[in-house]
Amino acid sequence: MENKWRAVRYGLDGKLIDFGKEEEVPERDLILEYLELVDDVVDSLDSREEINYIHRMLDTKTGADRQLRKFEETGDLKATADYMAEETYAGLF
Repeated sequence: MENKWRAVRYGLDGKLIDFGKEEEVPERDLILEYLELVDDVVDSLDSREEINYIHRMLDTKTGADRQLRKFEETGDLKATADYMAEETYAGLF
């Protein structure tokens, strides 16, 4: 739950808790570690396209990242909410 909250709050540029190391690590590093861990079974599970999407998301940012950027640009929660609504609407059509 902690890492989920951190991912939503800070986007891909935040830090997550690596429970194996018992320390905070950059989220991108942890995601890449997980992807490397499962890579040997991705093709047998016919999941390469989904894994490639995760790599694209690491390059293009997530919705949380875009929302944070909008708030940092405007300092306005209403503008951020409007932006989120516009993104949601655009994704429907």
